[in-house]
Amino acid sequence: MWPESDDASRPLRTGLTTGSCATACALAAARLLLSGTPTTQCDIDLPARRGRPGKRVSLPITRCERVAPDCARADTIKDAGDDPDVTHGATVFAVVTQGAPGIRFHAERGVGIVTRDGLPVPRGEPAINPVPRRMITEHLDTLIREHGGELGFDVAIGVERGEALALKTMNPRLGIEGGLSILGTTGIVRPFSCAAYIASIHQAIDVAHTNGVTHVAATTGNVSERYARHTFGLEDMALIEMGDFAGAVLKYLRRVPMARLSLVGGIGKISKLANGHLDLHSRASSIDFEFIAECARELGASNAMLEAIRDANTTGAAIEAASALPLAERLCKRAWETARSRLPATLVVDVTATDRQGHCLGAWPRETACAH
Repeated sequence: MWPESDDASRPLRTGLTTGSCATACALAAARLLLSGTPTTQCDIDLPARRGRPGKRVSLPITRCERVAPDCARADTIKDAGDDPDVTHGATVFAVVTQGAPGIRFHAERGVGIVTRDGLPVPRGEPAINPVPRRMITEHLDTLIREHGGELGFDVAIGVERGEALALKTMNPRLGIEGGLSILGTTGIVRPFSCAAYIASIHQAIDVAHTNGVTHVAATTGNVSERYARHTFGLEDMALIEMGDFAGAVLKYLRRVPMARLSLVGGIGKISKLANGHLDLHSRASSIDFEFIAECARELGASNAMLEAIRDANTTGAAIEAASALPLAERLCKRAWETARSRLPATLVVDVTATDRQGHCLGAWPRETACAH
């Protein structure tokens, strides 16, 4: 998932968001309609930040042609730089039709439709987020002024194979049906920021809250999600795929009211959270067997147990080495303390650790998950 550069000293490349791609395509298609001249390159201005004008970037246009007398299409290839983005290499396109004054947005194939409340755009609208809409509108408004003012466009944004790509995202669970979202707040994709994934976590929490869900479970993967669904009896809307981004969940729940949070994950990830790490990916944090041994020592582990824990190559092996000691529960308690210190006092939180088969290894408080 996390590609390594062939040259470790080479700076990681930034990329451009689907929102930037959609803006360039819409502008290129509209320009063709008004000027009659196709383009192979399109310059756009990224959103202004902290009062400074946005950077100007140039995107290659791989297709630019009329598809009807008053309709044109333009394509570009999404380049996410060195970020492991699901849409990297995808063809983003715009089909623009000249019409009445104003800018109206539509979904072409591969872009989803919003079907639930709580997302940044209303139900029934194409899943084109507010900043990309503003970028497209501003660029087309400028073009319209250059050509006399009394013009308007219907702008349909699409992504080739977007329906299939969307299945690798949280969109189906968020209530975005039929394809991807057109995203971006800065126009730029920064490597390993995982901004789109974190934005999806935030949107999932927003959707749950808006639709009256009061108990959510944040899980690290499919196994822990199955456990949470079965144990807590939660509907899909209440299951948040946090992956490695525990910090994104905890920080956002300081802003969004929720009655209860269940954190459920594999024992390795939970041990990292127990040690105070909020990014649980191996590039950001490692399993600390000395820390796990210290937790076992607090439970009265023998010297032989402690040595075996330090020599373990997985957290599961460390748990086995602790024998009958409730080491997994102790790690859950430490993880609970990490989470508790970052959440509102009114929010009830519990932590459960599972093994690779989805069986509960430990939980805190004790009366929560493993008791079910």
